[in-house]
Amino acid sequence: IIVLRLGVSFLAIFFITVLLAGSRAHNYLIVLGALLGIGYGFYWLAFNVLTFEITEPETRDFFNGFFGILTSMAGMIGPIVAGYIISSLANTKGYTFIFSISLGLFVIAVICSFFLKRRPAKGNYLFLRILKERRYNKNWRLITNAHFFQGLREGTFMFVISVLVYITSKSEMALGKFGFVNSLTSFIAYYIVSRLMKRKYRKKAILCGGLLLYGAVFLIVFHVSYPRLILYAIAIAIAYPLLLVPYSSLTFDVIGRSWKSAEMRIEYIVVRELFLNGGRIVSILAFLTAITLFDERTGISILMLILGAGHFIIYLFVRHIHLDDRGTNEERHPFISPKLANEEGGSPA
Repeated sequence: IIVLRLGVSFLAIFFITVLLAGSRAHNYLIVLGALLGIGYGFYWLAFNVLTFEITEPETRDFFNGFFGILTSMAGMIGPIVAGYIISSLANTKGYTFIFSISLGLFVIAVICSFFLKRRPAKGNYLFLRILKERRYNKNWRLITNAHFFQGLREGTFMFVISVLVYITSKSEMALGKFGFVNSLTSFIAYYIVSRLMKRKYRKKAILCGGLLLYGAVFLIVFHVSYPRLILYAIAIAIAYPLLLVPYSSLTFDVIGRSWKSAEMRIEYIVVRELFLNGGRIVSILAFLTAITLFDERTGISILMLILGAGHFIIYLFVRHIHLDDRGTNEERHPFISPKLANEEGGSPA
């Protein structure tokens, strides 16, 4: 809970810094990026650990689907309202107003965190030991490899699409409409997936979601227009719930069946995030290299075709994951007791 509170606090400091800097914010990009990275790092670590603690294999698909529904609802309201306010107010007043609202929401989030019950984390911090666990645990090795390729797509696509929408439309309101359409479609898709997803369908859903995400790239890679970007928004809004709901559940199930998952839950989440963000870093470095060495248009198009396959490649790893065994070569470390918190991969809480 303290880590969650720290994450939200750093994000609040980010918004305070932006408000104080105003039109000079572009002079502090490194500082702002560091604050944002630290804030999200703390926040998502705490969020994922809490998710692992409070969910069970039987409830994770529903939880991830319901979380997606709530996120989509917020996504429907936020972008369209922000786009309208920014377009309506002169100069940078709209941006200042939006950042002020965001700061207020983060303050509320900090206050709400005081109502969450703390769960103690005991023992030593064995990050390197859990990193080495990849040698012994096939499932753990496969899921971390999958997360690297997930990050490989996300690193570039998380910002390039928004830039393309704005460059194509020259309007903050159009960017808001793009976000609204994406979130509305996502809301419906998450609702359907959360109702229908079963454990036996997980791998097929990940395959379908990965193929659709890669196929959506071809809508915009050769010719970019606002209508095509809207079609892209609809396509990925259908694909992401199909992929992320079972994929997130499968990840936590793998962790739950791994060595000392109860005591080492924080280390497992940290290693997972290491591979995810490692993929994002490689992706962004590839993007910077491409626009430096080649014509921007050509370089970005080629990069999107290569990196866009990241989510499809996830399936090539998860198809070999089998939860009917622990995937652990216990002969390699006989000094370790293989006893798990829950033999079915459940929460240690």
